[in-house]
Amino acid sequence: MNYIVIVNARQNNLKNISLRIPKKEITVFTGVSGSGKSSLVFETIGAEAQRQFNETQTSFIRNRLQHIGVPEVDKIEHLNVPIIINQKRLGGNARSTVGTATDIYSSLRLLFSRMGTPFVGYSNVFSFNNPLGMCPECEGLGFVQTPDITRLLDMEKSLNEGAIAFPTFQPGGWRLTRYTLSGYFDNDKKLKNYSKSEWEMLLNAAEHKPRHPDKQWGKTVKYEGLIPRIEKAFLKKDSKENITRKEALKTIIITKKCPVCNGTRLNRRVLSCKILGKSIADCASLSVDELLEFIGAINTKTYQVLLNELSKKLHDIVTIGLQYLTLDRRTDTLSGGESQRIKMVRNLGNSLTDLLYIFDEPSIGLHPKDLQNIATIIQQIKEKGNTVIIVEHDPDLIRIADWVVDMGPGSGKLGGEIVYEGKFEGLQYAKGKTGSYFGRRFDFNHTPRQAEGYLEIKNASLHNLKNIHVRIPKHVLSVVTGVAGSGKSTLINKILPMFYPEIKVVDQALFAASVRSNLLTYLNLSDMIRKLFSKANKVSDKLFSRNSLGACENCNGLGVEKIDLAFMDDIEQPCERCDGSGFTAQVLDYHYKNKNIVDVMNMTVTEAAVFFPDDPFHSVFNMLSNLGLGYLSLGQRLDSFSGGERQRLKLTRELNQSNGIIVLDEPSTGLHPSDTQKLLNFIDELVKNRNTVIVIEHNLDIIAQADWVIDIGPGAGKYGGELLFEGTVADLLEDKISLTAVYLRGHLKMT
Repeated sequence: MNYIVIVNARQNNLKNISLRIPKKEITVFTGVSGSGKSSLVFETIGAEAQRQFNETQTSFIRNRLQHIGVPEVDKIEHLNVPIIINQKRLGGNARSTVGTATDIYSSLRLLFSRMGTPFVGYSNVFSFNNPLGMCPECEGLGFVQTPDITRLLDMEKSLNEGAIAFPTFQPGGWRLTRYTLSGYFDNDKKLKNYSKSEWEMLLNAAEHKPRHPDKQWGKTVKYEGLIPRIEKAFLKKDSKENITRKEALKTIIITKKCPVCNGTRLNRRVLSCKILGKSIADCASLSVDELLEFIGAINTKTYQVLLNELSKKLHDIVTIGLQYLTLDRRTDTLSGGESQRIKMVRNLGNSLTDLLYIFDEPSIGLHPKDLQNIATIIQQIKEKGNTVIIVEHDPDLIRIADWVVDMGPGSGKLGGEIVYEGKFEGLQYAKGKTGSYFGRRFDFNHTPRQAEGYLEIKNASLHNLKNIHVRIPKHVLSVVTGVAGSGKSTLINKILPMFYPEIKVVDQALFAASVRSNLLTYLNLSDMIRKLFSKANKVSDKLFSRNSLGACENCNGLGVEKIDLAFMDDIEQPCERCDGSGFTAQVLDYHYKNKNIVDVMNMTVTEAAVFFPDDPFHSVFNMLSNLGLGYLSLGQRLDSFSGGERQRLKLTRELNQSNGIIVLDEPSTGLHPSDTQKLLNFIDELVKNRNTVIVIEHNLDIIAQADWVIDIGPGAGKYGGELLFEGTVADLLEDKISLTAVYLRGHLKMT
């Protein structure tokens, strides 16, 4: 009973592996991307633990939980109830904030209902999701949406020519008749020639009966201006049509801060209630560390228990390095790393024991200093009597493991085996890539490239930046460092483009792509591969497209069937007819070099580089392999890529750029340490091509190889925003102020 026992796991690329995971200890799973870590930890152990726990619920609840299939494993024994804390963004709608997600806002509401003056009501009144508390104008959203007239109307056209560019308002649309039959307009007159009164009538007129409408005008029909009509029909929360017209609305709607509540979401009566001169909205707009100060200044014996609870919750957020967040920050604006840490906070307060906690790279987005705090939290979770499993690449978090399982030796088909299992101390002697990383000595860039001029930022004062002046050398690799929330991203991603608009930011944001987009479509290689199959089999190339003749009729080429669970997230499962390939059975009879189209789609990038030896295939696939993406399959959907994978894929389009300014935002995200050198080689090629490369990064291996380092800090939020250091790595190692210098010296074993 002291171990979780896994027997013959073969999910995805796992090669029938068996192992024992010690309970009430921290076990870290390591290995290169695609080695099988996630297949084992999330899709086998986590999925089976969740499935078995769901089976204990009533049928009513089970029917409303996500369906989890049985993983491919002979058996797993002695599982605990799981809490899976992954990097999936918290998401949520516009009503979900950091305050509501952490439950801190609930405690704050209770405090204001007891201590605030004047008394305006009980706790629920302070909720912007409650009709009693919400601003009546924006209905608690903090913003209002209105049509953008420049996008909605074509001034060069008349009503009859389709001047209103929105479905049902165009010629033949039933909503247009409200204007063409009203009697107010010459329907052939171009909008640019309208008088002021005609313009006002078209756009803003309140609902009324027109005086002299056309004979076809209905007796009970009323006239209303375009703006109020679109707002009422499409933009109000109870509108049924805003769902069906969602895509069309995106093109004509602008969002702005609510003019009535000024973005606070609450009505005037609620905002009049204050503690020490601050309303609940004022408190929600403070950074967490500022709010902690404010709570500490409240002097009351009666409600001390409530204040202590609030302080503890706020302290937990400071501990995980998110003190710069505000409670009114929307959860759908948080990064994957921030989302994961918010989920950690939610579990810190519970007193449950003997649980199985599973973490997915909790190091992401964190400075080495913040990693110490995360390590402390994970230790606390273990000390409560819980079992902790972590999938991780960061050396500092791997070091806290009681037990290490290294997967590999390679990615995809070359992975799926256990390379090493044992204590951390023995890892450096193991054969795998992780072991060889820990067994090597580290050094820094002793011969930095020289600047050829500078990019200058003067008087930067956005957000927490304290009026700083920064010079970034041209045609070298500059790395911008500092703790999370120090102001790095504000300086480079927001201020720098103001001075140099030609800058190219390669970030980790989602691709603008549909569910039908995959790696090949992104690389613009789909058509070429289809033509190879077409030529070899003397049939139409459309047969080899999942969006055309080759599409499975059951799933329309998607490869998955969606099950709509109404108020819950949709569930996707592989199409039974095509077995998830998206192609009809007929297509699979056609071959190119003894492979059918599904075989090719299932190839990894590394395999494809061998199978397609000619350019453009070979060079593109080799480039991806050099960026550590050789394990990706050609048919993998773009919406399944991690942030780091997305960024490195975008990078492939930048290599041949010359004399550009390229910004990379934490490119090492999700990268195994052994692949960091591949990334550095790629960046080196960019610099050789006369690009100025600026990297925002926490990874000490990348910082050590910089030509120039810019360190922002010293802390996060209001405690950051200062220029602490700029210079070479050699000079940084001599610096006595920078926290980055402290951890870099430790990494290079110079302390």
